[in-house]
Amino acid sequence: ELLERGKKGGGENAILRHTQRNKKLFVRERLRLLLDDGDFLELSPLAGLDMPYGDVPAAGCLTGIGKICGVWCVFIASDATVKGGTIYPIGVKKQLRAQEIAMENRLLSVHLVDSGGAFLPLQSELFPDKLHGGRIFYNEAIMSAMGIPQVAVVCGSCVAGGAYVPTMAEESVIIDKIGTLFLAGPPLVKAATGEDVSPEDLGGARLHSQVSGCTDHFAPSEEEAYECIRNVVSTFNCEPVPEEGRDHDSPLYSPEELLGLAPLDYGRTLPVKLILSRLVDGSRFQEFKAAYGTTLVTGFGHVEGHLVGIVASNGELAHDAALKGSHFVQLCGQRGIPILFLQNTAPQPAGPASISQAEAHSNRLKAQASMMAAVACAAVPKITIVIGGCFGSDSYVMCGRSFSPNFLFLWPNARVALVDSRHFPTVPPAGDWTGEELELKQLKANFFSLLCCFYYAFKPVLFSTLSRLEEESSAFYSSSRLWDDGIILPQDTRKV
Repeated sequence: ELLERGKKGGGENAILRHTQRNKKLFVRERLRLLLDDGDFLELSPLAGLDMPYGDVPAAGCLTGIGKICGVWCVFIASDATVKGGTIYPIGVKKQLRAQEIAMENRLLSVHLVDSGGAFLPLQSELFPDKLHGGRIFYNEAIMSAMGIPQVAVVCGSCVAGGAYVPTMAEESVIIDKIGTLFLAGPPLVKAATGEDVSPEDLGGARLHSQVSGCTDHFAPSEEEAYECIRNVVSTFNCEPVPEEGRDHDSPLYSPEELLGLAPLDYGRTLPVKLILSRLVDGSRFQEFKAAYGTTLVTGFGHVEGHLVGIVASNGELAHDAALKGSHFVQLCGQRGIPILFLQNTAPQPAGPASISQAEAHSNRLKAQASMMAAVACAAVPKITIVIGGCFGSDSYVMCGRSFSPNFLFLWPNARVALVDSRHFPTVPPAGDWTGEELELKQLKANFFSLLCCFYYAFKPVLFSTLSRLEEESSAFYSSSRLWDDGIILPQDTRKV
């Protein structure tokens, strides 16, 4: 339901105004004309869905990956039905993420610009810092230096910052009667100089095609503009993806069953091989160190014909499991094999109950640190999918957002947080205490007495915090803030 809501842009009334009064195509129709078969993977479709800018998605743009003339590309397309394509902070973040993907994977970039520029009341969140709006233009220059092609279509009003994008692209197309390009529109000209000027005279398609030279191609209609861009792409000498693709087998077990296997109860971990048997080609999985560190499953398999190394949570990431993971990730790095991480963190123990357990906990942390280093330094593509819970240090070890996977997707049931709000420490049961444990027992008794006093004194605050943790760990909260590349349905995992 949320994905469908996101596809409606600014809503039915805004779409009617955009298509009927302004005689423009809706952004998704534009993409259908531009991309091969109109098919694409939309990135972060829920970005801004619950942000405080009104009752519509606040990103104001679509980003995604698709093919043009058989060539993979990243597109950034303004959605003018969302507040006139005005750029909000979340929209800047979304565009920067798309550019990052283009640079990491050396993908052609296509901009469909129909933007009213920055939302000035939020200029302090849009303009000054190095990861704010100006970074978009910096990235365009860097990508050009890297030899990554960029093209643009001026398919609406391009004001202020929106005007720099097409003029910095390698080639740009402007559409007659609906495409305009200027730093400030007619109302500001009137206010500053008293002069009345039309949008066409100030920055229309004929002016920029025939006089200023800001654009390279003139298109009488939208349909012709997107055909022109397809022709331009064909001149970039890029290698198209082979049409036949790779031969591969389907899993022996239907991927549709993943919808019923998505874990909802994080008090225990679903045996991850049930997931793998519905993800990999032919359900064939060459496991690595199968009998060692069994709370982490590692091995090789194929997904849609592509060889990948798989690192999948199968319980608490114990000492042996982390050592195994470190070894396997290094193997993938040496062999140049992409890694697929499947995150489903099991609840962590409440805390060491004895000196020996404290030492075991310390050893586990050292092993996890070793795996973190291996994951961070492995120079291969990494794709992370959170299929269940993602809590604390396990997020880092299993290539969470802060470890910069090439892509990070969530299943709808996923939860991402520092701690699991439903798994707070409780008082340990009484037992026999001897020797060095006696002092620890007394310390714990004092601590839990203090904790009880704290609990009753701050009970309202504690419950408020737990409620907030619960809300902020949801997949939808995460995806709305662009902490990932989108929520995907479990049964679509192989395709994505």
